[in-house]
Amino acid sequence: MTYIEKGSTEYIKASLALFFGGFVTFAILYTTQPLLPIFAKEFHVSAASASLTVSVSTGILSFMMLIAAALSDRIGKKNIMVLSMIFTSGLGMVIAFSPNFISLVLLRACLGVFAAGVPSIAMAYVAEEFHPSGIGKIMGLYISGTSIGGMAGRILTSLLTDFFSWRAAIFAIGAVSFILSVIFWFILPAPRHFVKKPLNGKAALQAYSIHFRNKPLISLIFLGFLFMGGFVTLYNYIGFLLTEPPYSFSQSIIGFIFIVYLFGSFSSVYMGRKADQYGHASVLKISVALTVFGAIFTLAPPILVKIIGIAVFTFGFFGCHSIASAWIGEQAQINKAQASSLYLLLYYLGSSLAGTMGGYFWTHFHWLGVIAFIVTLLLLSYPMISYAQKRFE
Repeated sequence: MTYIEKGSTEYIKASLALFFGGFVTFAILYTTQPLLPIFAKEFHVSAASASLTVSVSTGILSFMMLIAAALSDRIGKKNIMVLSMIFTSGLGMVIAFSPNFISLVLLRACLGVFAAGVPSIAMAYVAEEFHPSGIGKIMGLYISGTSIGGMAGRILTSLLTDFFSWRAAIFAIGAVSFILSVIFWFILPAPRHFVKKPLNGKAALQAYSIHFRNKPLISLIFLGFLFMGGFVTLYNYIGFLLTEPPYSFSQSIIGFIFIVYLFGSFSSVYMGRKADQYGHASVLKISVALTVFGAIFTLAPPILVKIIGIAVFTFGFFGCHSIASAWIGEQAQINKAQASSLYLLLYYLGSSLAGTMGGYFWTHFHWLGVIAFIVTLLLLSYPMISYAQKRFE
């Protein structure tokens, strides 16, 4: 059977569909992040408790990705992705009607169950259905969708909240996502190379156990927890800082700060190229240093310096993420998919656990405490990188 080739009508349709897939998933997943100060005020909860609206989704998603990947071999990758997007966008609309904070958190937890379908399967679908000559471009479009979706979801949520309400904002994002999900369903080409496989839990566990015995590889996998934990913590609590005097920014202005995500789209490619030239470890250490310095810059009172700090922090983080994930892919000699799954598991667990833990530091030590926590997480990565460097390079 033929592959989807670059330049064909199917290639164009699939490109658009996968862009929508990344856009919808990450637009909805992080819609509540810019709303955390509003939730804390409206529901009379702490900053850490408000962050659960993000953390429960990413935490459950991290484990569900492993299950979704296994199920896709049984019922098909397109089927899983379509179901994931339809249910995720549907829940996105239902969440707008949450009567209280507990129901909001529970619905966001359910969202994490269904949102796992696309991020766990999209790359495998591309590798299975596309001609190798077009894989690089299609993966770039999917990743662009995740990045732009995450950014657009946050910005639009903030704007609509200012003009209407947070409930209207969340419902609108869900409604648009539902329409895009239906389009995805119709235009994504049906799989040509899918072969139904029985669920084999024992074989999967054996594949994971091989990686757990590879200590240098595990040290790289744990980097995902540290990097994403620090990244989400900063974005979870920067809104609390900027709604207070002397800034007292509106929700719309806070939302536009997420435009600095564009620096991340550039750095993931740029730093990845530098890693190919000068070695993963050296460039990864530089990326971590940039992330640390960016975080420290946000301690300065002038808002311009803070925004520059956030931009540098974001640039550094996306460099870290792209280099670490590529390095893992290269060093996992067998069962590469399982190695990547473990990295993403720790990556989203970092978002969940560290993202909520940062609320403790905000409550007790304000922004200085948050930055100290983030910097500590990032500095813990250096011995792990050095250990992997000695073994792999």
